Formats: sequence, C-alpha cells, structure tokens
Amino acid sequence: MNYKAAWMAMGWVLACMVAQAAPREQRPAGDFDFYVLSLSWSPTFCLTHPDNEQCSGKGYGFVLHGLWPQYAKGGWPASCDPQSRLSAQDLAKGALIFPTRALLKHEWTKHGTCSGLDASRYLEATDAALGAVQIPQQLQPFDAPAYLQARDIENLFRQSNPAMGDHSVAVICKGKVLSEVRVCLSKELRFAGCPRSVKTQCRDGDIRIPLQR
Repeated sequence: MNYKAAWMAMGWVLACMVAQAAPREQRPAGDFDFYVLSLSWSPTFCLTHPDNEQCSGKGYGFVLHGLWPQYAKGGWPASCDPQSRLSAQDLAKGALIFPTRALLKHEWTKHGTCSGLDASRYLEATDAALGAVQIPQQLQPFDAPAYLQARDIENLFRQSNPAMGDHSVAVICKGKVLSEVRVCLSKELRFAGCPRSVKTQCRDGDIRIPLQR
C-alpha cells in the first residue's frame, strides 16, 4: 500500500470513529414521545445512602424518583436548559411530592427542562402522574423483608391499576434487590405500552424487597 492510500484509509477509519462517538442529536424541549414515571423503592436506595435525608427514619416505601420524557426509539433528552432554576414557590410545591429538595432540583434540571413545560406545570404533571398510579397494598411498607419475582410485582401493579396494559410497567433491580418500578405514560399522562427500551431488568428467581428505614 502506498503512502497516499494509507493516509486515505486512516482518514476513513478516523471519520468512522468520530461518527460513532458523536451523540445523537437532541430534539427541542417538548419534542419527545412518552413519559416514564419512575418510582424508587426507598429502602434499597438507603442501603447505600444511609446518611441521605431520605433515609432518616421516615419509613418510606416507594417514593417518586422522577417523570422522564423519553424517545420511542430509545434514549431521552437531558438538561435542555441547565441554567433554569426553581422559584421558591416551585420548591415548596415540589417538596410535597419529591422525597428531598436535592432530588427535586436534579430532576427538574435533567428531565423537567426537556418537558416543554415551565417548572410549575411540570410539577403539576408530575403530581398528576404520581396520583394516577395506585401502589399495590402488598407493596406498602411492611414489617419483614419480602421476596417476590419481578413478574409478580408487575402483576400486582396491573391488578391495582386496571387501566394499565400488559406492557406498561417495568421492574428494575440492583442484583437481586428491588430498586425501581417504571410506568410508561403518554404525554397526556395515560397508561401507555412501553417500547423495548423500557423493560424489566431483574434476574430470574426471587428478588428481595428490603424493609423501610
């Protein structure tokens, strides 16, 4: 191979590497396909964050993690306006639905700013989404660790939410411990089928549901 051909080949390889490394173009705020409502099982979070404000003996079970705009083909917009700040009124409103102020601020910056809504309307949408999902009685805080399979947790949510479709909920684990439940919602906050990018991520067999802290 002569030098000219070698340089051309190297240039082609570098161009391919750059193309692969380039992030997918992010759509404008508000231009997304559906929401994921993420509900975190607080006791699992507290196993690794015992000093967090969320874990100070409040006895939480499921808590709001966030309401996330998503793309149907996978991925999501993030931090569409990182300089946006919550007003004192928004902080007070958000404190009623998020377990900590730090999480509220993080979720607004990373996800809320991509919703196409101002902070007040985004918090109202988040509150409405949270209120639309009934937590199964069997998954309320309890007195002893529980062991269930992921499909059992999915079924409990569907039984407690009759309008929820067969593919509207996903269970997320850390190892063999319950971490989150994610519910897919339309932009109008109705239950929606989750695409392949939102799926249960747990090992086969029983998973542990730790006690509240």
